[in-house]
Amino acid sequence: MRNQKDLEVRRAPLLARIRGLERQRDAAQKRTTQLAELAVFESFRELDWRPILAEIERLECERRQLEEGSDILRTLQQQLGAIDAALNETEEQLKSETGGQARLQERLKQARELARECDLLMAGANPAAFPQVEAMSADALGEHALTVESCDNRERQMREWLQARIDAEDKRVRALDERIVKAMQVYRSKYPLETQETDASVDAVGEFRAMLGRLLADDLPRFEQQFKNLLNENTIREIANFQSQLQRERETIRERIEIINRSLRGIDYNPGRYILLEASPNADPEIRDFIASLRACTEGSLSESDEANYSEEKFVQVKLIIERFRGREGSGELDRRWTAKVTDVRQWFTFSASERWREDDREFEHYADSGGKSGGQKEKLAYTVLAASLAYQFGLEGDTPRTRSFRFVIIDEAFGRGSDESARYGLELFGRLDLQLLIVTPLQKIHIIEPYISGVGFVHNEDGRISMLRNLTIEEYRAERAARAG
Repeated sequence: MRNQKDLEVRRAPLLARIRGLERQRDAAQKRTTQLAELAVFESFRELDWRPILAEIERLECERRQLEEGSDILRTLQQQLGAIDAALNETEEQLKSETGGQARLQERLKQARELARECDLLMAGANPAAFPQVEAMSADALGEHALTVESCDNRERQMREWLQARIDAEDKRVRALDERIVKAMQVYRSKYPLETQETDASVDAVGEFRAMLGRLLADDLPRFEQQFKNLLNENTIREIANFQSQLQRERETIRERIEIINRSLRGIDYNPGRYILLEASPNADPEIRDFIASLRACTEGSLSESDEANYSEEKFVQVKLIIERFRGREGSGELDRRWTAKVTDVRQWFTFSASERWREDDREFEHYADSGGKSGGQKEKLAYTVLAASLAYQFGLEGDTPRTRSFRFVIIDEAFGRGSDESARYGLELFGRLDLQLLIVTPLQKIHIIEPYISGVGFVHNEDGRISMLRNLTIEEYRAERAARAG
């Protein structure tokens, strides 16, 4: 560090000396250049300007003396000055006229070019539009004197005025198009069936105009009263018939449940107790709302006059139901599921089973499902539901005389894994409902089934190749079994 400081101290005066030498060098170069410039002159006389200046002053003094001493020369000089001034003025005028002539020639050339362009435009123009343009020019340009030079400006003004008017008209047309399309959309949403093949666009104006023409030609207001009568006499009546049909089906279900319950009452589900099937109204909101909608459509339609029955509100109620039956746009699958649900009267009920004491009909237990029940309870409940379903399907009633109705049931692998008590209960129940059974079961359950059957068919399969069937009446089976046992 110390050596560096010493070097810095020694370096400073050296730098100052270098800068001084550079200034001396620059001054010497400048002086050398000046001396080189003076070297082109051979003597000082060529550079001395004072003798020339003195000669000029002498000559000027002599000229002034001559002018002041001679009137003729003074007059000539004045005339010469006037002539020079007139000459200058004439030259300036000539220049001005020459420039004006050039400008006129240029304007003439431009005018000819414009004339040719106008001729071309006129050749492709529609003469019928000239009166209309002429009429609009007063509004666009006002009172003016048209010249060749002002044509371009006037054309621009006219074009700008026309463009502004066109833009305003385009804006008004676009607003009108939007109003038309919006009205079309509202009409399509209100009448989807009539407009399902028509778009809501200005291009479809012809189709909407054709629909309007048909409506005007049909004169629909003239048929308004007839429409009201038809609505009451047909539409609402059909809705009422539809509602009555659903009500009949509901009552049929209740009646069949009652018939089944009469059969179930004669069978002990458990000692001293029997099973009673119950059908409660379904609390599903869709089903509840559908039933209420049907009721609202037909309220008062059978007691009041036609005029009182008809109302726009009732028509809308019927229309909403029919639209959902048909399937609304965008909700077709949802509406199909809804229709299948609400028109299936079985869905109107929630079914359950009540086990009751026979002596006083008090409820012992209520079965909404088989959850939490033992295996035997589940089997007996399953047999009860199965037998009730078959009796309902065949329309059977255990207390009525046997008829030649179809009541044949095949049960495969029946009673094979269940308890003996559950099997006996099922067979008693099937017999009580007067069902004709074909039971396919292994031999280990034959002792349970035997008291309830009238015939036996033994199937034997030798080495798994050919199956053979042997049919026996129950009496033949018992006799052969006794013989084998003896």
